[in-house]
Amino acid sequence: MCCNTRIWHSHHCILPPYVSRQIAQNGSPQQRTRALRTLAIDNTLRAIRLSSSGAPQAARRLIPGPMVVESQKLRTIYDVKNTEALPGSVVRTEGQDDTGDAAADEAYLGLGGTYDLYWEVFGRNSIDGNGMPLNAHVHYGSGYDNAFWDGERMVFGDGDGELFNRFTISVDVIGHELAHGVTEHEGPLAYFSQAGALNEHMSDVFGSLVKQRLLNQTVDQADWLIGAGLLSDKVQGKALRSMKDPGTAFDDPVLGKDPQPAIMKDFVNTWEDNGGVHINSGIPNKAFCIAATNLKGYAWEKAGLIWLETLRDSRLKPNATFLSFARLTVTAAVRLYGSGDEEQIVRDAWSQVGIKVSKERAGQPAWTPQVQKQAAPRVQPKH
Repeated sequence: MCCNTRIWHSHHCILPPYVSRQIAQNGSPQQRTRALRTLAIDNTLRAIRLSSSGAPQAARRLIPGPMVVESQKLRTIYDVKNTEALPGSVVRTEGQDDTGDAAADEAYLGLGGTYDLYWEVFGRNSIDGNGMPLNAHVHYGSGYDNAFWDGERMVFGDGDGELFNRFTISVDVIGHELAHGVTEHEGPLAYFSQAGALNEHMSDVFGSLVKQRLLNQTVDQADWLIGAGLLSDKVQGKALRSMKDPGTAFDDPVLGKDPQPAIMKDFVNTWEDNGGVHINSGIPNKAFCIAATNLKGYAWEKAGLIWLETLRDSRLKPNATFLSFARLTVTAAVRLYGSGDEEQIVRDAWSQVGIKVSKERAGQPAWTPQVQKQAAPRVQPKH
């Protein structure tokens, strides 16, 4: 999501605004012009979303319905042809063969991988739980250095070819943006300060899980990078963020240095970036990475399920803090696996980033994991 002090609208951008501002300050005249143009487009789209969204809505928590026995991916890819006139022309629909257009085919793959993770692993029918069609719009704008989710669809720029490659190139970016839709339907987490950083964190978690599952990677094989391949070879960096080592993703004369902290004592207090939502998400990101690594195997099997159960917990508030979220992850671990290794691993992961969770646990919520397990049969990971 792009920077703004309002917290309820749905316009989430993958490129943090502080990166665009660094380019506008440090880049060549052409790079600065493109960065300012990207910021202007994002500001305009955000204003449109604000004017059409009305007053903030209460949190929307889905009540599990009857057992779902079938699902169907419904993907549609549009080509905007380097204009800003959405939706563009349909170039690929569900079941059709590759188009030969890399951006269109990468978007199709990313939407499918995201759908499959939620359905085959978690029994969730699309990002809203009710079979929502997934639409992607590629070749947006001219040299547009961003991708965004606007509450209804994914939109991808081609990048400038100098600092950024096309924004469909990293499947975890697609999974990240669509995960904002899951959070909106399950929460939402207010997009400001610690709650907003948790919102970004959840998208990084499930974006990474989409990539790991498509590549059949265990926790030890995963790179834990968000946006690997997105930066051009002219940039001194490897990705937009590192979940394993926050603050190390890039250090470049134009983009600046990755500002993410890894532990609470380095938490960044700022009004920029909606109170540091992209910056401070590195802290819970590292906690998840530690927990998943110590739980071993595939990250979506235990760690991902614990985090999804936490998002669905009725006690998760829109203004959640890192500590309140951490407590709920420990509670979720106990509900799913009992008091044992899983509980202690999750508790220790938060402790390693400076967030101490006491031994006291709240009671069971109204919604229990057993209900979701009825939604669809679990699919065993491919080995």
